[in-house]
Amino acid sequence: MRGQDRARAKKRLREQKREQKNNEKERRRKAKKSSKGKRVKWEKLDNTANLFPAIATHNMTNVYRISVTLQERVDKALLQRALDELLPEFDTFRVRMRKGIFWNYFETNHQSPPLVEVEQSYPCSYIDPYTNNGYLFRVSYYRDRINLEVFHVLADGMGGMSFLRELTYRYLRLAHPELAENALKGLSDETSLNTEDSYLKNYRQSHDKGYKTARAVEVRGEKLPGGAMGVLHAYLPLTQIKQLCKERQISINEYLTSLLIYSIYREYLHENTSKRPIAVAVPVNLRPYFDSMTTRNFFVMVSAVFQPDRAEPYTYQEVQDIVVKSLREQINKEHLEALFSYNVSNQKNIFLRSVPIFIKIMAMRFVYQSSARANTTTLSNIGSFSLASEYQPYVKRFHGMIAMSTGQNLKGLVCSYGDELVLNFTSTLQDVSIQRRVFRQLAQDGIRVTVESNGVYYE
Repeated sequence: MRGQDRARAKKRLREQKREQKNNEKERRRKAKKSSKGKRVKWEKLDNTANLFPAIATHNMTNVYRISVTLQERVDKALLQRALDELLPEFDTFRVRMRKGIFWNYFETNHQSPPLVEVEQSYPCSYIDPYTNNGYLFRVSYYRDRINLEVFHVLADGMGGMSFLRELTYRYLRLAHPELAENALKGLSDETSLNTEDSYLKNYRQSHDKGYKTARAVEVRGEKLPGGAMGVLHAYLPLTQIKQLCKERQISINEYLTSLLIYSIYREYLHENTSKRPIAVAVPVNLRPYFDSMTTRNFFVMVSAVFQPDRAEPYTYQEVQDIVVKSLREQINKEHLEALFSYNVSNQKNIFLRSVPIFIKIMAMRFVYQSSARANTTTLSNIGSFSLASEYQPYVKRFHGMIAMSTGQNLKGLVCSYGDELVLNFTSTLQDVSIQRRVFRQLAQDGIRVTVESNGVYYE
């Protein structure tokens, strides 16, 4: 009987695979048929996006992930249908990248949407457009979680959040017909499809380089085996964080950045002096400063810097004061404008514009390699996720993570939803003493902390 059961199970599996293959063929046929005679539009990459194709590799993917956890298991077929329906309405993600003579550019992609797959690889892995119908993003799921992974050339975290929110809305309307009866059809009012290059629009003539390239402390150690990526999520009550920051008269960004720098000082430098500073790259969303609604990239990096240059150990409060001062000196409209205007001035240079793309790529790689090690790590706060009230009962939480880059084997990402703030750490190192110090210090500051791992550290 057991032999017969195994044979029947294998037969069912073969039939399921055959059905999936036939369904995909039908999807591709319909997509090809519907794309005939359709107009192909093209547009330039934004100023920041030009860098990512030049430096992207399988080990440094420039891919970020944002995820939504539902109150129920994900139905693969419904998620695929939601993506199929949404993508034609979301032109900012419905593109492929082409290589021109002088610059890369986007053009409309009429191929069928990427296949939704159950999560199998490590987060933020390389997105190969040749096996992804030319698309620069992927959608996967695991149990009750939907993952959106985006090649940074396409959009920054704000653009990704908009797409994931609309995908979640579309999926929930399919899974719960009662939602579809009352909810608005199409894209929500809070979603923008604006694709302007806000860097160019807000550029002011500048010739001063606004960022430093001096080498910072690099956190090194034994790597996780097999190219694994370790993931730790810390779930924190947002009201507690806000109250603490209000009492200390600092922002959440300032608090968490100083906490991370102090943890590196304690656990990696062991409170010793260093000729190199600990520098944390902090992406700053430029939209509020320049009244932009673009879904493309529109951010700059500032560096929170702490130089441990005395023999006597710095206290936690001293480190926090230094880091807060460092950030406040940089995060103002004038300085932020100078940072991106310097980069745009290079793009607008008549001589550089006429240089063939293969030479530009070599130059960008050289400049990136010389400046990439100016930061010890990155801590990105993509802000708060918001949902229309009718969808909130179906959603448990959001979180995100970012891939590694040159000289940075540990990175952090912060987001919130409702009264929960999620602090994520991704790392390729076996040692988690820095992350552990962050969590302990949070607890000592009176913040309730719940930690979750992807299990890599226990294998």
